Amino acid sequence: MPETSLNPEDLLARFANCRLLVVGDVMLDWFIWGSVSRISPEAPVPVVEVQSESRYPGGAANVARNITPFGASVELCGLYGHDANGSLLEETLGEHGIGMSLCLRRSEYQTITKTRVVARHQQVVRIDREKRRAVSPDLAKELVERIRGVLPRTDGIIIEDYGKGLISAELISALLAAAAEFGVTVTVDPKPGNPVDWHGVTTVKPNRSEAFACAGLEDLNRDTGLDPLKDEPLLEAGRRLLARWNCSHLLLTLGEQGMLVFSVEQEPVHIPAKAREVFDVSGAGDTAIAVYTLGLCAGLSAEMAARVSNLASSVVVGKLGTTPIERDELHEALQRDFPDGIAT
Repeated sequence: MPETSLNPEDLLARFANCRLLVVGDVMLDWFIWGSVSRISPEAPVPVVEVQSESRYPGGAANVARNITPFGASVELCGLYGHDANGSLLEETLGEHGIGMSLCLRRSEYQTITKTRVVARHQQVVRIDREKRRAVSPDLAKELVERIRGVLPRTDGIIIEDYGKGLISAELISALLAAAAEFGVTVTVDPKPGNPVDWHGVTTVKPNRSEAFACAGLEDLNRDTGLDPLKDEPLLEAGRRLLARWNCSHLLLTLGEQGMLVFSVEQEPVHIPAKAREVFDVSGAGDTAIAVYTLGLCAGLSAEMAARVSNLASSVVVGKLGTTPIERDELHEALQRDFPDGIAT
């Protein structure tokens, strides 16, 4: 193995030493599992006979959950409500070892909850409980003050914007200034339509539709299967966003086409998808940014971090529900796909 490469075990050991903070819209994911054997006589809809229920961290909390299998330290910062689902969220996060000391619980907020009814491996319906509410300047200031206290012992920050109101220009401006002061790596999962300046972050990770929406371009080749490196509108969208956000890297996720990495003063790099079977894409983006950020904090280049992240996502889409990749699963995949080691 070359001196500049790591074997999978050494890379995962580096993951375990990382200290990450996830900032964003926290949610509770509720799954109702059942079976369908008839159509309702009341309306042309299936009757689901419930067999079991399960709860998981959702939204930004699911990104944090995707970090925990690797033994890394992870804290979560967000807002949630003084309601029954807020208590369930606390319980669920506690079960996964995710710290909530930086979160704020307020009576004026409703805990965002997404309930999915699944029958025979197919999602029948999703029920959302949420009230979008912009974060007040006072709350934003309180959150940043809490975050500043942990930055000296933080390697990376993941900002997750699901468009629920937490990620404001004021919050991000103060957060990025504090992160720069302490030299912390910052990655972002953006939301189109939110006029936030990502100037100075390490990486922004939009998916294809988000990239075109943010760039203000029409996606002419979405369903053509065109090679991403020959897709000029896609390349133009990437170039525009890299310049507009003035970030070091742009990680563009392309579903079944894998990923496209844009870096300052470098040609784009296409990383083909690795999935053998796509069963459920729920949470794949959360896995991607979690493992990518772990890779950066572990000393990998943006391209190699993306390759490892792409590999992790390929495992997750073969699972049902928002299920993260486990350490042993990534270890096995790394051994298979990087027999000569992972370049640093």
